[in-house]
Amino acid sequence: MDLFGGLLDGPRARGAFALRTVMRPPWSLRILAKSPITVLAIVRGHAWVVPDGSEPVRLGVGDVAVTRAPLHYCVADHPDTAPEIVIHPGQRCTNLNGESLEQELMHGVRTWGNDPNGSTLMLVGAYESTSDISDRLLRVLPPVLTLSNDTWGSPLVSLLCEEMEKECAGQAAVLDRLIDLLLIAILRAWFTRPSASAPTWYRAHSDPLVSRTLQVLHQQPAFPWTLATLCREVGASRSALSRRFRDVVGESPMKFLTSWRLALAADMLCDPEATVGTVAYALGYSTPFALSAAFKRVRGISPQEHRLRAMRAS
Repeated sequence: MDLFGGLLDGPRARGAFALRTVMRPPWSLRILAKSPITVLAIVRGHAWVVPDGSEPVRLGVGDVAVTRAPLHYCVADHPDTAPEIVIHPGQRCTNLNGESLEQELMHGVRTWGNDPNGSTLMLVGAYESTSDISDRLLRVLPPVLTLSNDTWGSPLVSLLCEEMEKECAGQAAVLDRLIDLLLIAILRAWFTRPSASAPTWYRAHSDPLVSRTLQVLHQQPAFPWTLATLCREVGASRSALSRRFRDVVGESPMKFLTSWRLALAADMLCDPEATVGTVAYALGYSTPFALSAAFKRVRGISPQEHRLRAMRAS
């Protein structure tokens, strides 16, 4: 696990909303959905993202945008086009009178819009649960970030577009992983722009002490670490390690270890053969109850609830 992936704790989409949206002008979608993060990618034509209270942003072919809840916004062919379609929480689609448009506007597998031959083709990938995204990531992202095609490029957009049209065994898992990869590629490009103001934890690799500490925690999450044993391992005093780690990562080493263990637990619990007990012992918890208590305290749901949600999404 490299530092970038570890610090993001994922992302790990589970049953993400994935859709090819094909539109003919004039068109405007009012987005009221509560997805923690939504990725938009323009394959053909163009679209405007019009955030409430902010300036509109035009996206052309190859451009991408990432929006973050609780932002409400419109996506349209022009900033002045009035919305005619509303996307509600749960990705429920209606007209302005609240009448469902979901079946009326479907055009085959994961393809939706007002015209199957419309001039604009846009990919939408939305994370539907906050447990799929690191809080550390959500805290530093702006409500809307965009990248133009000339400042980034990735074959993932074309691949995702092709996969969205398929209906094969395990397709939901394939789309989840592609959306994860696309989001990480976008964030990597965005954080490394010349004008970027990347969060300090993203730049952790430039601090030898913090980088070494993170590597140790990533590689040995089940070890019964204390601050004292961790300091001996990395060759630093308690005060020096605590201060440097908090300055760079934004939390204490032990709090980071807890969040890292729970991120791993969330993944392991999706294995139908794993139990809370086996996961607990694999990650250094003394009892299944200890893992359950930590999981509920940090993530707001029990390990069993997390497993059920993942099973329903798969």
